[in-house]
Amino acid sequence: MAIQVKDVMGRVAIAVLQDASFADIVSAMKRYAVGAVTVIDADRRPVGVVSEDDLLLKEADPVRHSVSMFESRRQKQEHQKAAGVTATQLMTSPAITITPGTPVRDAARLMYDKRVKQLPVIDPVTGRIIGTLHQRDVLRVFLRPATELEADIRSLLPQRDAFTIDIDRGVVTIGGRVSWNSQVVTLIEAIRRVEGVVDVVNELTYEREDLLVVPPVL
Repeated sequence: MAIQVKDVMGRVAIAVLQDASFADIVSAMKRYAVGAVTVIDADRRPVGVVSEDDLLLKEADPVRHSVSMFESRRQKQEHQKAAGVTATQLMTSPAITITPGTPVRDAARLMYDKRVKQLPVIDPVTGRIIGTLHQRDVLRVFLRPATELEADIRSLLPQRDAFTIDIDRGVVTIGGRVSWNSQVVTLIEAIRRVEGVVDVVNELTYEREDLLVVPPVL
């Protein structure tokens, strides 16, 4: 069964209001030991995110007011952020959000694609922030008990008792015999998708070959 964000998320919504000052944002990051905070409106709906990178522009960008006509859009935005003093002026918008029902695997892919370390979790009906998902929360799936992993894996097998399963720190070794080579491929791919599986060692054998092997072009 796929693990959802609600199963691992933090219930604390790490956020600041739009008019929060630079110092307020730094204090919030320090208090919760995070590298970013969500910016919310008066109805607690996320409108952006302020990260440590956004704040560092205050020191890294000495040119805060004079903008050249030859600068790129990104450079102009960086100058504006460097001169900012409130969350609205400093934030990156729009905020990237997820809901409690989002599969953790999808959330992990979103984090990787967007290069973010945390995501605000919103109520799917109201759009209000209700928690925060951190990278460390996502990685908790790899600490699942071996008994849980084995139960999920056996639910995928055609004959649950006809296979041997050994699990060592998330690495699954599976043995047994199936009818076709294609069944081996399908089973291994399905096991790799189980939440918490680090790797799969394939010791399955098969009776008949049904996968076409294309000879190399000379």
